[in-house]
Amino acid sequence: MSAIERRLRDSGFRAIAGTDEVGRGCLAGPVVAAAVILDGESTVFRVNDSKLVAADDRVALCQRILECARAVAVGVIEPCEIDRINILRASKLAMAVAVDDLPVRPDILLLDAVTVESLDLPQVPLIEGDKRSVSIAAASIVAKVYRDLLMESYHDRYPVYDFRHNRGYATEEHRAAVKLYGPSPIHRRSFEGVDEPMLLFGRDEENGGPKR
Repeated sequence: MSAIERRLRDSGFRAIAGTDEVGRGCLAGPVVAAAVILDGESTVFRVNDSKLVAADDRVALCQRILECARAVAVGVIEPCEIDRINILRASKLAMAVAVDDLPVRPDILLLDAVTVESLDLPQVPLIEGDKRSVSIAAASIVAKVYRDLLMESYHDRYPVYDFRHNRGYATEEHRAAVKLYGPSPIHRRSFEGVDEPMLLFGRDEENGGPKR
């Protein structure tokens, strides 16, 4: 996982950043990106694509990354902006925000199969980059843990959608709740199946269903 970073350091690069986003395919919640610059030879073991790491391990790894990384930053793009500019642009914007907010300016950026045109620095898009680069994998873990905690906080506000478990993804139960109660303020109305006629009108005040 560190071979690409080692080659880049051998070529003279010192501030090597990885960036990745999570939440791109969700029906609700923001898209979140992280950017991470690890300090030389990474001592963060078992880092991998966040989707391949168990939830408890992700939290522990995220804590370790925050402790030992040279720089970490997060970018968050809200659902209303996703609806306005589309999810691809929003994902790239989240990565750009994260990179721009790094306290250390990277001299090269590793990404998972995309480039961010608004960033003026060398970029290396890698197919399945979160499985090939420790920097991208670390960014994917930080973004995933950040977004999961954010969606848990939304669950307390809108419990009928069960965000604590589905994290905003399009599970069968989540789609059924949207059909029954209509979309919440954090749903992406431009996504298929979100802004459709609902079965119930009014608001279930105890369960946090939206008012129409």
